Amino acid sequence: MSSDRKLTHLEICREREVRARRETTHLDDVMLVHDAAPELSLSEIDLETRLFGKTLAAPILISAMTGGHPATKKINESLAEAAQSLGIGMCVGSQRAAIEDPRMGDSFRVVRDISREMLVVGNIGAPQLLSYDAVDYAQRAVDMIGADALAVHLNPLQEIVQPGGDTKYRGVLEGLERITRALKVPVVVKETGCGISSDVARSLVAAGAAAIDVAGLGGTSWAAVEHYNALMSKEEVKAHVAETFWDWGIPTAMSIWEVASLKSGATLIASGGITNGVDVAKSIALGADLAGIARPLLKPAYSGAPAVRRVLEGVIYELKVASMLTGSRSVSELKSARLYLRGDLLGWIAQSKAKAGTR
Repeated sequence: MSSDRKLTHLEICREREVRARRETTHLDDVMLVHDAAPELSLSEIDLETRLFGKTLAAPILISAMTGGHPATKKINESLAEAAQSLGIGMCVGSQRAAIEDPRMGDSFRVVRDISREMLVVGNIGAPQLLSYDAVDYAQRAVDMIGADALAVHLNPLQEIVQPGGDTKYRGVLEGLERITRALKVPVVVKETGCGISSDVARSLVAAGAAAIDVAGLGGTSWAAVEHYNALMSKEEVKAHVAETFWDWGIPTAMSIWEVASLKSGATLIASGGITNGVDVAKSIALGADLAGIARPLLKPAYSGAPAVRRVLEGVIYELKVASMLTGSRSVSELKSARLYLRGDLLGWIAQSKAKAGTR
């Protein structure tokens, strides 16, 4: 069932409009200050980034998308070939289906088969942290693909509205702490389209998370995906509830600010509606260390690695242009680029600071 569901999710994301309807990432509320005399050439810009002991040619990850069904192997192969050729990293989709049925392992192992050197991040769901054998479960996910790190995805909304979803979340933080202590690889904690607040981020870091991927509102809505999934399963109540929560969450820009404001030392990954290099640049200037991209690469992945590579080359070039036009020679300089905040993002920050001052 888990394997079939992975294919259903993939087809919905490919064929349906599942992006947030009324909310955006609010990265449009971030204005980078233009430098008309940057005193550098485009060729001088170095986007290299270190993450989990690996060097990335640009601060970009292919975010978790798929795996766990035979039909997904070719997609992961295309994504991995593009990532390897450009020197960036990749996070696989949830490995639950392959842990439950080892025959599905090839759909994930193909990523590591492409390259022994590329940064590869494994992926399990937070509900799996509640089992008595959670540490073994997590280690099997790491071993399956020789992962350099393991992502634990938080998806309470998706699970609640998903037909047959896991609705038990009590004990997730305790389970997270157990695996961060036991595993020899760093653990990334990521949302799946609803964002992460500063309070939650603080708890995740305290539990041992080495990195936080905000995966904010504004990109793919997994409530939307489950709305269509529930309709196909003839579960009308869940379909209705999923549609009600289509735009639930913390927009990406707000979530980046929330987590960055902690200054926790954990790596901050921006994702959730990141579609181009300017989005990446704004995310980094707002406080992220790198950015993750998913759905813009899904349809190209069906066509093969060259199509994925073309999209990513465009994003990287846009990021270089944005870096030059802010006078930033490196990712570290881009993190200090001048910016102005406006609109809903500015209001969010002001209210957050006001509430913090009354505590």
